[in-house]
Amino acid sequence: MSTPLVVGIGGTIGGPSSTERALRIALDAAEREGFATRMFGGADMARLPLYDPRATSRTADEQAFVTAIREASAVIIASPGYHGSISGVVKNALDLLEETAGDARPYLADMPVGLIATAYGWQATGSTIAALRSIVHALRGWPTPFAAAINSQETKFDNEGGASDPSVVEQLCRVGQQVVRFAGLTGG
Repeated sequence: MSTPLVVGIGGTIGGPSSTERALRIALDAAEREGFATRMFGGADMARLPLYDPRATSRTADEQAFVTAIREASAVIIASPGYHGSISGVVKNALDLLEETAGDARPYLADMPVGLIATAYGWQATGSTIAALRSIVHALRGWPTPFAAAINSQETKFDNEGGASDPSVVEQLCRVGQQVVRFAGLTGG
């Protein structure tokens, strides 16, 4: 039997961001629980063309993304809060899941999905989490009970996989642990 997979989606264009670093901490927690992980960070999402539902073919990057989601037992989505909602690159990646509409398991159906929002201030973290929950529900996924909201004005991430606030690391680990726990309950 193959190792179950958690796919991480998140980050920003232009290099490692607090969002991408937060996602990596959550994925590392899933790995410690015995799951394989695959991360689609900002650079990966930047290579995805704008989603066109009429396109008759998909790029290699689009195909790799959709294949990873099809193979996933769980997903973690991390988005920066841009103007009160999720970023365009994260939304574009999620729109590409329309490619799975005809699958036996379409979209994120019956899959646990962990959520992380980062923003420079508290206001956008809440609205970004709410937007992510709504999108995950529309994609038939199961948002985990706990979501991590991180104020990047207060919490700084380092290159070694840590953060200036240990409670933030604990919250991100909880996101990774919950998707793994719930994937086990759903047979993922």
